[in-house]
Amino acid sequence: MTEAHFATLIYRAPLLTRGLVDINADLADECEKIRVFDLPGRRWSEDNYPGGYTSYGSMDRLHLFSSTFDTLRRRIDRHVMRYADALEWDVTPDQLVMTDCWINLMPRGCAHSFHVHPQSVISGTYYVATPRGASPITFEDPRLTRMMAAPPRRADAAQRSHLRVKPRAGEVLLFESWLRHEVPPSRIDALRISVSFNYHLR
Repeated sequence: MTEAHFATLIYRAPLLTRGLVDINADLADECEKIRVFDLPGRRWSEDNYPGGYTSYGSMDRLHLFSSTFDTLRRRIDRHVMRYADALEWDVTPDQLVMTDCWINLMPRGCAHSFHVHPQSVISGTYYVATPRGASPITFEDPRLTRMMAAPPRRADAAQRSHLRVKPRAGEVLLFESWLRHEVPPSRIDALRISVSFNYHLR
C-alpha cells in the first residue's frame, strides 16, 4: 500500500454562478482605467513586466482602493477559508487577511518567470479574461532541486515535475505561497486579464 506525504493542494473553483459576465465586464473596464491612470505602474512594468502591465509595483492594494475589488475580495474570502480547511489548518476567518491585490494585463510576448510569494501564506489569482490560447499557470514540484539522480518518469505518469493549469475566466485559483510558479510567454494578441492577491496570517 502507498500513501501520499508532503503534498500540497491547489484549489480551483468558479467564483460565483450568477452575474459573472457583468462582474468580469466591470473588472475589465476598471483594469483598463487603472492602467491608463497608473503612470508609475506602466514605468515599473517596462522593466519588470516587459510588454504587459501589472499594478504590482505601484497599486498593489486595490481591494482598499476600489469597491469593485473589495467586492471581489469578499467573494474570494469564502474560498480561502474552504482552502484552509482542505489544508487542515487550525485558523479562523479573521486570521486570514488579504493584504495585497493587483492586476495583470498580458498581451503577446508578456511572461512572468518562476517565483514565490514570501511572507504570505495563501496566494492566488482570479481570472477576468482568458481568451482562446491564453497562457497557463505552471507550478513546479518543490522537491525538484533535490532530485539530482531521479530517473525520468513515464510519458503517461500522473506525477509530474511541472503542473500546467489552463485558466478559465470566472475561476479563482489558490495555492500555498511557497509554491514556485510562472506564467509562460503569451502567444496571442488578445489580453489575458487577471487579479492576483496574497493572504497573510494575522
